[in-house]
Amino acid sequence: MKKVIFMFFALMAMVRPAFAQREHNFSLAKNLDVFNSLYRQIDIFYVDSLQPEKVIKVGIDAMLKELDIYTKYYPEEDMGELKMMTTGKYGGIGAVIRMRKDSTVIIQEPYPDMPAAEVGLQVGDVLKKIDGKSLKGFSVSEVSDLLRGEPGTTFVLQVQRPGEKKVRDFKVTRKSIKRPAIPYSGMMGDAGYIYLTEFTEGCAKEMRKAIISLKERGAEKLILDLRSNGGGLLNEAVDIVNLFTPKNLKIVETKGKMVAANNTYMTNNDPLDLNIPLVVLVNDETASAAEIVSGALQDLDRAVVVGCDTYGKGLVQSSRELPYNGSIKMTTAKYYLPSGRCIQKIDYKKLREAAEIYRATGKKVSMSADSTRQIFHTSGGREVTEGNGIKPDVEVKHDTIANIVFYLSQDDVMTDWGTRYYQSHPTIPAVKDFSITDADYADFKKMVKESGFTYDRLSEKRLADLKKTAQFEDYYDEAKDEFDALEKKLAHNIDREMDRKEKDIRKVMSNEIVRRYYYQAGVVEEALKNDEDLEKAIEVLNNQAEYNQLLGKK
Repeated sequence: MKKVIFMFFALMAMVRPAFAQREHNFSLAKNLDVFNSLYRQIDIFYVDSLQPEKVIKVGIDAMLKELDIYTKYYPEEDMGELKMMTTGKYGGIGAVIRMRKDSTVIIQEPYPDMPAAEVGLQVGDVLKKIDGKSLKGFSVSEVSDLLRGEPGTTFVLQVQRPGEKKVRDFKVTRKSIKRPAIPYSGMMGDAGYIYLTEFTEGCAKEMRKAIISLKERGAEKLILDLRSNGGGLLNEAVDIVNLFTPKNLKIVETKGKMVAANNTYMTNNDPLDLNIPLVVLVNDETASAAEIVSGALQDLDRAVVVGCDTYGKGLVQSSRELPYNGSIKMTTAKYYLPSGRCIQKIDYKKLREAAEIYRATGKKVSMSADSTRQIFHTSGGREVTEGNGIKPDVEVKHDTIANIVFYLSQDDVMTDWGTRYYQSHPTIPAVKDFSITDADYADFKKMVKESGFTYDRLSEKRLADLKKTAQFEDYYDEAKDEFDALEKKLAHNIDREMDRKEKDIRKVMSNEIVRRYYYQAGVVEEALKNDEDLEKAIEVLNNQAEYNQLLGKK
């Protein structure tokens, strides 16, 4: 009898998943049929004619938005964007473009030794026509699509250079553009420094070459800068960790719903250097593959991590082909570091469930607190936690950027001043010797005031909100004199605010000038002046006892 009961429950255990799968398949087929029928009815009977590509794309995007921010559909015309993300390569002119306030598109930054720079295009040049086709009213993405194309193809680009009345025509031949994964590396005393911007095809080989070059120049320590690195290819991240760790070591594991998504990534090569002291710099924009590198090196007690908490992206995306040459990049797994932790900050499944509950009941569901996060351990026994990105071993706190500094860095007046400076200065000193003079700052200040520059001031907004609240609660009349006095003290005064934040504004100005002469490598080198994270990294590397203590070594 017991045997019969056991067989019955075993049979039920097998039937339930099969039944649930049939129910899921029916629900899927039913809803796809409803969606198909619904769209056909709208297409036939709706009062206006519809464009299927646009309407269906909106529906697809809305559906994917319910999943997570990393899952995205790429129709055939956008496949170049996906290819560029994974390889760093595309056919084009090699320049960053942006839109000004007046809705014109300009050259923001040409890459060195690329078509834009080779023909003489400069920062600030306004793009007017491509092969005689006016670009008036075009968005940045639309202009970008026209600039890209098959390597070897040629077109005529008409631009308006600031300060000139006559337009210029440039004959440009597109090239295969490969963005440098390592735009800058150099020596900081006896420490080698490498800035890695993204994990694209071949970046591990570039990293290997950079390390060898720095060691030949006398590097006895190494600083790997992964700040603002948004990630990329997982296998490249594993290969970079392998440069500093032994062969046949587990670096990362992926787990998903499908068996094919479950993988263990091991180091396959002999290491380049197992002993060189290593610091990794991170910030809140360090994500994905960059977190795998920093997190794995931390878990293996191979490097000291310096900076602030990283972004917290423990999800893996892969691409699947779709009909008509499209593709979908979607989240297929979570990744787990050597300690066993997943550093994903946002649980999108819980977020969707909480949103559904809120829509249905109006009640907010609280997410788990930091105190409930599971604790894991590095190879040497140091504690690390899940679900909150990579917490640095040495935290560096930074002052928040002032509003006026942020808005000036984004404003056209900064670009216009930089263009005027560039046109009147054929050369500038090397980056390490360059600085903004008092005369330069006075000139910029004058230009800012003449431009009518304004920006959102939080103090003014908060005061306005407080004023409305006081009026609503009938306290304003009694406090009117105090409000008026405070309003005067908080009055917009560009002179005063530019004097107060002169040091920070000078940094932005230096960056604007240096990139015109020394491109991205110069921008990185300029940014390293008075870099608090870098200074802390060097301090840690120069103190062997502290370095060993941070890694839990005796």
